[in-house]
Amino acid sequence: AGVLVGAPLWGLVSDRWGRSRILVIGLVGYVASLLPLLRADWVGLAGIYALRGASGFFVAAVVPVVPALVAEYTPQAQRARRFAWLGAMSLLGFLFGPALNAGAAQVSATLAGVGGGAFDPTDLVIVMSAALGALMMLGLAATLPRAAPAALEDDSQPASADRRRAMALWGLNGVVMFVLSGFELGIVLQGQQHPTLSSREISLMFAECSLVMLGVNALLFFTGLLERAAGRGVMTAGLVLAIAGLAMLAQHRSDAWMYVGVSFTAAGTGLVLPTISYLAAGASRRRLGATMGGLAAAAGFGQTLGSAAAGWLFGAVAQLSFAWLALPLLATLGTLIVRPAWWSTAGPAPRSPRVSSAPLPK
Repeated sequence: AGVLVGAPLWGLVSDRWGRSRILVIGLVGYVASLLPLLRADWVGLAGIYALRGASGFFVAAVVPVVPALVAEYTPQAQRARRFAWLGAMSLLGFLFGPALNAGAAQVSATLAGVGGGAFDPTDLVIVMSAALGALMMLGLAATLPRAAPAALEDDSQPASADRRRAMALWGLNGVVMFVLSGFELGIVLQGQQHPTLSSREISLMFAECSLVMLGVNALLFFTGLLERAAGRGVMTAGLVLAIAGLAMLAQHRSDAWMYVGVSFTAAGTGLVLPTISYLAAGASRRRLGATMGGLAAAAGFGQTLGSAAAGWLFGAVAQLSFAWLALPLLATLGTLIVRPAWWSTAGPAPRSPRVSSAPLPK
């Protein structure tokens, strides 16, 4: 709920107040909302819920503002690579972030073993998360650009057309995240249906999913595919791959085919999601933050609905739920084919040569 409310709001505010300021405010609020959880007995259950909502609200200031900053300060020729890099960094966070729990448990056991006292691993996770947030604030204070880029005349296209394309991208992002969250939940629920599918294999499938998506982002980064091919074509290829992967998961009869289906679905969604962000970067600067905020809100909404729908579907039709999850992608694929005008000019508009080309640090 915090992300759903915060992402469009912070994106809109960043269009008026400046991205750098909002980014720092988001990180300060994130750290401040974590630390009271160290004394959960003081805040109570209602306070824990409120703090979790606040964490989501302030994190939502980071999610849309970072790609908006990259879009503003990156020359057109480098933008596709930078967005592929952003996607890769997000995936690395999802891949290694859960290791924080294991690391906290190990540190807790080590401290207890050497007589350093008993520390709850949960408290250690909170402290390490807050410390990472503080480290990011220091890094941003040293590296964020001090001045806004030169003013641009980038409104050659009507505001209504720009808004229509943004809404189409929001819808597409929400659909893909709906399917992705349902697909991931379906993998977990498969373990209940197949006694031979151990928790270790399920973990390997999640690692495979992250690694395949990371590999696709690396492909986009090193080949510059988004610069060479039309965004609509890249998204069409990604949707076809994801639909094929879900079809395999719906009909598989062995664990090996599950791994293949996971790879195809991850590769397809890994192509579509960074392409959506790249296309959204073509919004007018005056609406860039709002556009990115809408993408983040649509993603959160899609994830929420996807998890609920997948849980219900798996209880009703079990393995065939993967086939049902492919239907929204089929409908979206039809839209890409039938309505090419929605996507053909949704890429970044040509930028004036007066734009500052100072790159953001990677």
